[in-house]
Amino acid sequence: MLTLNLEEENLNILFEENPLKDIFHHDNTEEYLIAVSKVSQAVKRFLDHNKKPFSGVSPAQLRPLFAKVDLDSPLSDYNTLLDEVGLLYTNHAVAFHHPEYIAHLNCPLVIPAIAAEIMISSINSSLDTWDQSAGGTLMEQKLIEWTCNEVGYGTEADGIFTSGGTQSNLMGLLLARDHYSLTHLNHNIKLNGLPPEASRFRIFVSEMAHFSIQKNASLLGLGEKSVIRIKTDRSFRMNSILLEDAIKQEIAAGNIPIAVVGTAGTTDFGNVDPLQEIGRLTAKYNLWYHVDAAYGCGLLLTSKYRGLINGIELAHSVTVDYHKSFFQPVSSGAFLVKDKQLFGLITHHADYLNPKDHDDDGLPNQVNKSIQTTRRFDALKLWFTLRMMGKVKLGSYFETIIQTAAEIAALLQADPAFELMNESDISALVFRYNPRDNRADICKMNQFIKKSMFNGGEALVAGTKINQSFYLKFTLLNPLTTIDHVKNIFNIIKQHGNEYLQFNKTTADFRRN
Repeated sequence: MLTLNLEEENLNILFEENPLKDIFHHDNTEEYLIAVSKVSQAVKRFLDHNKKPFSGVSPAQLRPLFAKVDLDSPLSDYNTLLDEVGLLYTNHAVAFHHPEYIAHLNCPLVIPAIAAEIMISSINSSLDTWDQSAGGTLMEQKLIEWTCNEVGYGTEADGIFTSGGTQSNLMGLLLARDHYSLTHLNHNIKLNGLPPEASRFRIFVSEMAHFSIQKNASLLGLGEKSVIRIKTDRSFRMNSILLEDAIKQEIAAGNIPIAVVGTAGTTDFGNVDPLQEIGRLTAKYNLWYHVDAAYGCGLLLTSKYRGLINGIELAHSVTVDYHKSFFQPVSSGAFLVKDKQLFGLITHHADYLNPKDHDDDGLPNQVNKSIQTTRRFDALKLWFTLRMMGKVKLGSYFETIIQTAAEIAALLQADPAFELMNESDISALVFRYNPRDNRADICKMNQFIKKSMFNGGEALVAGTKINQSFYLKFTLLNPLTTIDHVKNIFNIIKQHGNEYLQFNKTTADFRRN
């Protein structure tokens, strides 16, 4: 009993000296500034020390360090904490900002957006209702209005910030499904669930469309079988003739076409489907038209290449990902609709959150348009960016990326050791290493190259399969990446490829002898 009293006394002294110092509060600004400053210095060390995109660490090397961590025992100070985080994370974090990272759709960040992140996390507004966000709501709405205008929508358009392309594509298919059911079958899915006819609903996409279309069709209860994949032309863009043929075939089979998804910037090839022609067909057959511009939305920023996505304004809904092509931190995406009344299909009211009388009073509750409730104020990042940099400067970055990709494509075509699969509308190039005297398995050699590059970490590229064959892939999203950087990557690829060829030859000679 005496021990307990002594412990309580010690705790009381501690609280008197440091009353709740860890809570974000005006009494604790000094603690806040110290913490932010120390983290900023840790980020600086990350920038200073990462001279290549990746450390090459393996799960087997890193996992034992986590076994030693006792999450129930707090550390003594921020310096100790940041040392631990460095050991477990920042020393090995993939450096998307590095010019020789050209693997996936991860962009470098603009500094105004990073600055906004500090404010977003600190103030911690929730963008679901007006009484939790006030001015934040109006900032988000202003940015949605700006993006809708860039797409070519009129004043009846609207949208909502999302976590990214997968969520935005889910919302597009959700509205397509519910709109068809309500207008053609007089069936309200929100109230009554899926109609019997839902098993015959069909959605048409390019065979190069993002995997989230199949995933979302499954989540919506339509099944992956509802997604009809349309063959592409030689440039890996949806073939609109085959699209119309497929629509007719599904109708003849007794199925119900409800939507077409066009892609503005395919993940593998960076190409844009024929959006105008798809728009004409969707109008002809009275189908919902959704455009996935998660990658290609950067084309909105540039007058030089804006024509590549002409026809996007014909879509009923559009996906954009600011965290891919607007150089924003994840997450920052948006879902746009041509007619804001369509959001009524997913609006639910709760007396404790967004009662119906708020609509009558004109209070803008963003939760009415979202499938999320609590949402970060991610819009502030884009606000900082546009107000500090402007559309033209952002657009110049995207133009640089496209121009560099075109130059790289020319180099690949000119080098007999490489086979280039495509010319990209944006900045994704699919190719493989295959020197003339090669007698090895091409797929295995290129898989070896990719794995060796990842393990070495000097430069990172992606990989994909086309017609069951393995290829390497460049995805450029960094305006700092130059031709010299890429020439160095070519040399690394050839080095690892030649290592594989030499090993293959040595093994073959050994077997013969």
